[in-house]
Amino acid sequence: MTHQNPSEDLLCGDKRPFWRQKTLDQMSPREWESLCDGCARCCLNKLEDWDTGEIYWTNVACSLLDGHSCRCKDYDNRAATVPDCIQLTPSEVPKLHWLPPTCAYRLVEEGQDLYWWHPLVSGDPDTVHQAGISVQDRTVSEDGMEPEDYEDHLCSWPGEMPDTAD
Repeated sequence: MTHQNPSEDLLCGDKRPFWRQKTLDQMSPREWESLCDGCARCCLNKLEDWDTGEIYWTNVACSLLDGHSCRCKDYDNRAATVPDCIQLTPSEVPKLHWLPPTCAYRLVEEGQDLYWWHPLVSGDPDTVHQAGISVQDRTVSEDGMEPEDYEDHLCSWPGEMPDTAD
């Protein structure tokens, strides 16, 4: 049987989507992975002011990020290739205050619903790009760049709510 909306097979028994019924801890691996909207904002390098703890966003992407598809080039082995890659887990999400305001993991943790452009809602993985949520074609790679040069790539949009989000 083919579904018009691929998220239909992730509905729970009472027809509410799983992200409205379950906590992050209660999700199956498939449900957990499907929460990622593919925006890749979390794959951007961030700078932290050691004195204040304030986070500053850059448009410098992890070397494993495909800047057009917004997908990791080696997702299964990313931690071995990029040791400082932060893997999201239900216990880590509440601690990561830098997660973008549009992040589904953050939204579910805070008891909020997903936005219209999230692939689980829209049924289309491209709506995250069409809505201007993703980093698609807006990044530079960290390959060959010295960390002190990241300051030349500061930007605010990854940590902000886009106008098209609503």
